[in-house]
Amino acid sequence: MSDSIKHECGVALLKLNKPLQYYLDKYKTPTYALDKMYLMMEKMRNRGQDGSGIAVVKRDTHFGHDFIYRERSSEPTSLQQIFQRSYAHFESCNEEQRKDAKHLLQHCESFGNVFLGHLRYGTHGVNSEKVCHPFYRKSNWLTRNLVLAGNFNLTNVKELMTQLVNLGQHPRQNTDTVLVLEKIGHFLDLEVQALFDQYKKEGLGNQEISEKTQRELVIENLLARAVKGFDGGYNIAGVLGYGDAFVFRDPNGIRPCHYYADDEVTIVASERPAIATTFNIDYNQINELPPAHALILKNDQPHKVVKIQDEKERLSCSFERIYFARGTDGTIYGERKMLGKLLAPLVYEKIKADFNNTVFSFIPNTAELAYMGLIKGLEQIYRSNILSSIDKDNTRELVEGRIREEKLIVKDAKLRTFITNDQSRNALVSHVYDITYNSIIPGQDTICIIDDSIVRGTTLKQSIINILGRLKPKKVMVVSSAPQIRYPDCYGIDMSRLGDLLVFRAAKEILSRRNELVFLDEIYQKCILENQKSFTEIQNILKEFYSVFDNEELTKVAGELVTPENATYEVELVFQTIENLAIACPNDRGDWYFSGNYATSGGNRVANQSFINYFEDNGERAY
Repeated sequence: MSDSIKHECGVALLKLNKPLQYYLDKYKTPTYALDKMYLMMEKMRNRGQDGSGIAVVKRDTHFGHDFIYRERSSEPTSLQQIFQRSYAHFESCNEEQRKDAKHLLQHCESFGNVFLGHLRYGTHGVNSEKVCHPFYRKSNWLTRNLVLAGNFNLTNVKELMTQLVNLGQHPRQNTDTVLVLEKIGHFLDLEVQALFDQYKKEGLGNQEISEKTQRELVIENLLARAVKGFDGGYNIAGVLGYGDAFVFRDPNGIRPCHYYADDEVTIVASERPAIATTFNIDYNQINELPPAHALILKNDQPHKVVKIQDEKERLSCSFERIYFARGTDGTIYGERKMLGKLLAPLVYEKIKADFNNTVFSFIPNTAELAYMGLIKGLEQIYRSNILSSIDKDNTRELVEGRIREEKLIVKDAKLRTFITNDQSRNALVSHVYDITYNSIIPGQDTICIIDDSIVRGTTLKQSIINILGRLKPKKVMVVSSAPQIRYPDCYGIDMSRLGDLLVFRAAKEILSRRNELVFLDEIYQKCILENQKSFTEIQNILKEFYSVFDNEELTKVAGELVTPENATYEVELVFQTIENLAIACPNDRGDWYFSGNYATSGGNRVANQSFINYFEDNGERAY
């Protein structure tokens, strides 16, 4: 993706199902679990580079010893830092101690039974260690301790916070992370207290009650109570102080979640390839956690998947398929190639079948698979033309012609924007990409370059198209494997400010040319009135806004907006269609970015609020 947008988060959980001594004897190292967690999180590094965190929960520790260990960091090398600190606990152990699970459990903080990791991409607010997951709710009672990490955004935080206040709580922060932690913690307390009261009436002693509560606590019951009223996308994992763990997913399956279990380990991760590679597991043995369900991991019991909410229409995030998820996932690999292939007829039409004077390339690195699909589709069209022209005069020209491919754009190592001056920082970012010089015929060739999506268009104008201009092409055509991004996101991707979106800016430019900017005021008033309705009745007014624009006109003006000043060549944009997106990604229909069809009621409210914020020049997020 040429535009830099923050997105998603990565979640990893590892539960050791056998006694700890088993892993020391079999794998000959006390860091087996840490090694696996580090590799699994490295394989998901694409999901979060603003911070990292890991928590380790121990079973069967003596009182006076901490049973939960946590490390977090928001430094640029956060992942390396948290694991270096975790590995350091083993340095003081001699060879015999490193083979003794009982000694390690009591004396090495990062040695334990359950591991919870998180990679953070901060969509809003400050970036500090304090906001990195996992979050920790402490208690001297094992059963009341809760460690939580997740990939989630809730759209109705204000309403849910009011519920907590009405329960008698006084939340410390007005964030969805604190909300989820405290709401689950509240119902955990209720379930534990109910069991305590029951067993007390039966005449059990306090220590016996604590041990029995750990065995008998029905985690799915408290989760079902806690998630009532949640509106948003979420994949949330938690571990209790005595080692039970859980993971649950939103009813629409917006955020991804996969798991694998055998007699040795149970593993959960946001990315399926991370599990397959780290543990050398057959890809097809890894399961997707169904939407509206929870994976429950009790000590000394088989895992189980239980339904905790009513399932809704599956609307898993299509941006996962286009960009966010690793392309090493076999299904995503095929879908991205198909997105490119489906663009071939439109590109063929746009270049007027002139293969001899068109050079094809891609914007690294995520657009490479769509590029492969595009070339495959163009080759099929090319061969078809040859076959249909066997008896025509231009047969020789067709046979001797070829599709010209070059690696025109090179992405250098990511430049750290430590410079605080905006102008200087933007100048640095514009040099993230470079070109291959003397790779086209100046003044004659059209450059057709594919990107996975076009969000803001800033990098296109300031960097990519600008530096391609140094090659002196006749025309630069930028092809997006995603449709026009018209609507803000509210489920975990940093696209909540409407004014940042290129297509919205194009729409405003068209209104200005028509002398119809008063239409913005009309939509503003409608958005205000709409958001005063009851939560479930709110409709997306932005759909009405976009209904007055022709798709081709939006594309044309968007192309003008990303054309560098003083350009001596034409710039044209080509977007994927929503219909083709559905063909390429048939099982992941969460396309609200393009269609405005949000998965939840909160999405409609956020869309309207984002327009209100834009109109009022309010830079706050819309939820």
